[in-house]
Amino acid sequence: MKREKLSLHVKIFMGLAAGLLAGLLCNFFFSGSPGIQWVVSNVSYPLGQVFLRLIFMIIIPLIFTAIVLGVADFSDVHKIGRVGIKSLLFTVIITALSVIIGIALVNLVRPGSGISGTSRDALMQTLTNNKAVTGILSSARQSKTFLQILVDIIPRNPFVEITGAFDPNYQGGGLLSIMFFALVFGIAMTRCRKERMEPLRRVLQSLYDVVMKIIDFAMKLAPYGVAALIFSTASQLGFQIIALLLKYVLVVMGALTIHLIFTYGFIIKFAAKKSPLHFFRNITEVLVTAFSTSSSNATLPTSIRVATDKLKLDKDITNFVLTVGSTANQNGTALYEGITVLFLAQFYGIGLGLGQQLMVVLLSILAGVGTAGVPGGSLPMVVMVLQTLGIPAEGIGIILGVDRLLDMSRTVVNVTGDIVLASWVDSTERA
Repeated sequence: MKREKLSLHVKIFMGLAAGLLAGLLCNFFFSGSPGIQWVVSNVSYPLGQVFLRLIFMIIIPLIFTAIVLGVADFSDVHKIGRVGIKSLLFTVIITALSVIIGIALVNLVRPGSGISGTSRDALMQTLTNNKAVTGILSSARQSKTFLQILVDIIPRNPFVEITGAFDPNYQGGGLLSIMFFALVFGIAMTRCRKERMEPLRRVLQSLYDVVMKIIDFAMKLAPYGVAALIFSTASQLGFQIIALLLKYVLVVMGALTIHLIFTYGFIIKFAAKKSPLHFFRNITEVLVTAFSTSSSNATLPTSIRVATDKLKLDKDITNFVLTVGSTANQNGTALYEGITVLFLAQFYGIGLGLGQQLMVVLLSILAGVGTAGVPGGSLPMVVMVLQTLGIPAEGIGIILGVDRLLDMSRTVVNVTGDIVLASWVDSTERA
């Protein structure tokens, strides 16, 4: 009898459990041991870095291709008219609202503030070298004004921004400038003759597919990378890391639940003029598919079928809104990214003022548009926002072990948001 292969998320959970258990035991029995520190510095940390760097190295091509292709999909706005404009406005407004909900909750609960300075410093030594951390924290304290950030968004030379994007002391726009360039590039593509842009679109799509395959390669190493990263964390912090991650997970899940039930329920009830209970009952199949696959793209066929057959939405509206929304309307992902950035800022003791938190909202909206609708697709975008705000990007390793559960949950919110959008647009067009 053939043995069934374990799915990737099961392997990641097993890696998380193994690394966490080993780290906790080492911290309990051998706390402060030079031998454990040697294992962290020479085994678990380098192994975790191999996994992280596989993700880091594709951030720039992913940002460029995802945003350009996402914006280029709006080339049909002139043809579809009101549907395209409504979809764009809904995406921006509701995504902004989702991020604000997340940021408000993380400021209220402050899940990243429960670690002592000594324990945090010990963990920081395992995530990056002291000199790099000092430089990053120094540059974060010397934050630029909001006006200067806006000016630096426009790159003088995109290739210079590419080379300086991951330098913590770089004073240009970095990844934010690359995103702006991709945004302008995509808009310009929509203004050119479609038949002449088709070869370029195919090239960009091919590059995007290659980047997705590299992410697939990286995710195959995820169980081992997660085990190494969580071991490095748990061996230094012990049982503190469990309380820290539990608060973080509860904050994310709480914010997602609030947005799913109250925001979407309000729109369905008062904007689309439908029963929220009837709506959620009819899309149960979509929710289960989204949760199990963690992919908006993989859920798209089910979403279109359910919206057309069960909700009786207009087929043309459904096809356009759900297809574009699977990439652009990522409410749950944007909410998660905003919470994660503030959580890690709290963890590292970096205070973000009102202006910087507004920047988190704007970056999360834009990152939500550029996030790939596949498992783990939001991680590079979280790194981008962290890097832009001067927060140590290596901190992503702290939350990586629980990301799969949160990925499954935010995908449910993402695809529900797409169908809510289609329902609202359909009701306005019928009216």
